[in-house]
Amino acid sequence: MKALFRVNLKMNTILIPEKIFKEMMNHCEASFPNEACGILAGIGCNVNEIYNMTNTEDSPVSYIMDAAEQFRVMKDIRQKNLSLLAIFHSHPSSPAYPSARDLALAFYEDSFYIIVSLQNGKPQTNAFIIKGQSKIQPADILIIKDI
Repeated sequence: MKALFRVNLKMNTILIPEKIFKEMMNHCEASFPNEACGILAGIGCNVNEIYNMTNTEDSPVSYIMDAAEQFRVMKDIRQKNLSLLAIFHSHPSSPAYPSARDLALAFYEDSFYIIVSLQNGKPQTNAFIIKGQSKIQPADILIIKDI
């Protein structure tokens, strides 16, 4: 992917290639009516890889990533010299905003949290940086056209 122009980005911006963004959306929609979950990895704030994870909760209101699967993904991320950039999940019937449970499980303070709401039939996606259980900072998603 070549940069065609220079953009001044805020520190709270995650850059996601269009192909990866579409795959994330497809995973969320395919898991409906249950929550979907996954991991985005890359360098800096540029996403290079998506890992669609299994929600062991099999629930419309919560998710827990399969532990063995998550271990394999984290190992793969390290082997590729990437970093965990974002955790994503869907809200099948609520807004794209962190729930109390989402806040309680936000353990990666250096990562983005992306929530895809499917409540109105048309997906809405928001990103956040979550520090502790009370500091929620909105973040930006910049979708990069595939070249």
